[in-house]
Amino acid sequence: MNLQDLNKPQQQAVKCIDRPCLVLAGAGSGKTGVITRKIAWLIHQGYAAPQICAVTFTNKAAREMRQRVNRFMDNKTMQGLKISTFHSLGQRILFQESHRLGYRRGFSIMDSRDVETCLDGLAHRIDQDNDTIKLSMYQISRWKNDFIDPETAFSSADNPTLQAQARLYAEYQQQLLACNAMDFDDLIMLPVQLFRAHAEVLNQWQDRIRYLLIDEYQDTNTSQYELVKALCGVRQKLTVVGDDDQSIYAWRGARPENLQRLQHDFPSIELVKLEQNYRSTSRILGAANQLIANNQHLFEKKLWSASGAGDPIRVFPCKNAEDEADRVAVDILSRRFQENTPCREFAILYRSNFQSRNYEKALRDHSIPYQVAGGNAFFERREIKDIMAYLRLLTNPDDDQALLRIINVPRREIGTTSIKALATYAGSRKRSLDVAMRELGLLESLGNRARIRLSGFNDLIEELRHQAQQDDAMTVCRSLVSKLDYADWLYETSTSAKQAESAIENVMELISWIGNLQKDRDDQSLDAIVSHLSLMSILENNEDNKQQDAVQLTTIHAAKGLEFEHVYLAGFEEDSLPHHQSQDAEGIEEERRLAYVGITRAATSLTLTYAKIRQKFGELLQCEPSRFLYELPEADLEGAEHTLSKLSDGEKHQRGLDTFADLKALLGTAD
Repeated sequence: MNLQDLNKPQQQAVKCIDRPCLVLAGAGSGKTGVITRKIAWLIHQGYAAPQICAVTFTNKAAREMRQRVNRFMDNKTMQGLKISTFHSLGQRILFQESHRLGYRRGFSIMDSRDVETCLDGLAHRIDQDNDTIKLSMYQISRWKNDFIDPETAFSSADNPTLQAQARLYAEYQQQLLACNAMDFDDLIMLPVQLFRAHAEVLNQWQDRIRYLLIDEYQDTNTSQYELVKALCGVRQKLTVVGDDDQSIYAWRGARPENLQRLQHDFPSIELVKLEQNYRSTSRILGAANQLIANNQHLFEKKLWSASGAGDPIRVFPCKNAEDEADRVAVDILSRRFQENTPCREFAILYRSNFQSRNYEKALRDHSIPYQVAGGNAFFERREIKDIMAYLRLLTNPDDDQALLRIINVPRREIGTTSIKALATYAGSRKRSLDVAMRELGLLESLGNRARIRLSGFNDLIEELRHQAQQDDAMTVCRSLVSKLDYADWLYETSTSAKQAESAIENVMELISWIGNLQKDRDDQSLDAIVSHLSLMSILENNEDNKQQDAVQLTTIHAAKGLEFEHVYLAGFEEDSLPHHQSQDAEGIEEERRLAYVGITRAATSLTLTYAKIRQKFGELLQCEPSRFLYELPEADLEGAEHTLSKLSDGEKHQRGLDTFADLKALLGTAD
């Protein structure tokens, strides 16, 4: 089998099959090609395809891997080859062995909605607060990812909230077993428990899987690491590919230190570094290298490229968020006409989903096709749909769909029976739901508690409608969010504090947008503003999401693994990147890795943008450029002269000391 098209480190990684192998693969270094060629090499060296198992994190990545392997061998040779996600592998094991853990054949796998419903019922049964179910879901998932059982979770809980969640965790696991059901996290945790309790079963699976390959190893959690270690056993035929500099999923349970643990658990492991980048210019890679050098490292490496120096990295200081988005849109338009570059080669990357809104509008205004990836379009997000439903109902009492969406948002305990009674009565009287719920005939047919709850909802709507006759739309919207305690509701129903914070930022962005619309319109009434927003949402929903030649709008997290000719890193500011919730030493390191991932998505050109003033929570706030901008090579930046010149030599030195202090704190060596 010819490997001459691979560079020497790639060949070394492919040919290393007599011992464990850790491939430290930098961005754009051809890691997927190494894995797929290694599968073909293993078969060429005598392994049967069914003895090989390659594992990755998404079905899309697994499909791509299989397609690339197919380029080197025919379908008959590949027959029995296992290429799957971690969860598919766990499901395959449990399908055959779950009876040993007390499950019956045909177990169910519950989705997040099923899990929430189950936990909600259990919390009620054991007299716990139902309002924090989402947070309990998140915590239980974290325990499972960290391979912590309910007993250990309870014994290590150091506050009443964690103790209550641990008790709920124990009840939940018992309920799952009684219902012959598992959740997504169980598909990893339970196989490990199975293997520890039944050595003969582990031996059988070790015999079936003679060689294991793992992609994106820096993203594995503790349960996944334990599963890999168990399957490898004493044979230790293993290749893992990863990059600690691209570990950006700690909030999801990823443990980049799993790369380091390999050297302890597999002492004979061979380390191969893939440092040649086939994607980016030398200037882009130089910036990425200099930035990430400020982090502590599990392994040292330095990317290099043979693609030439390339253009300088441009910095766009912008007046405000609207100017920032418009400047990027105009720049894309200019490049398209000057270079005839397809739209799909442009990507606008940002830290949080809510940041896409200004870019969507600017691209739409300039008739540039775009596609929102890695998150819903602005008007499709849950929190935006909720607030828009309230606004629609305030301006249109006949909007039954809006009323049904928000009658229990936030939760008012208006039960299904009451809602059915309302719908039946409205139908018989040929009234809208909003009108019918005020009529005496309906209220007299309901029980006292249902009548009080429905009347409370009615009073809220009436109060806001009265306010809308006197105040502008932005004031009404702010009042609505406040009266609903909507921020508290988001914290109670989100899977994590970060998700709730992102949703709140989206709501504040909507309020700011309404304020801007008022300035530009003669008719500033709530009716006129809601009508305009509704039209914008319809236009957005009619966008062809399958269109291929479109500018990509995506979070940096979702862009990992992708590449584009031209990348715009938007909102390169303090409190955005790095995020204001990640200001401790460990958080700053992960945010720096996130910036590194964003930079290394670019092949030909990289543009960093930031706003000097940004509207947040309805107020204009001064913004500072990201601290990461000052960690990039000044000689390779174009347009940042004014920004960087603001710092004296002493300030630059102090920034360096601050970075060093962060590292010391992270390493536990602070004075």
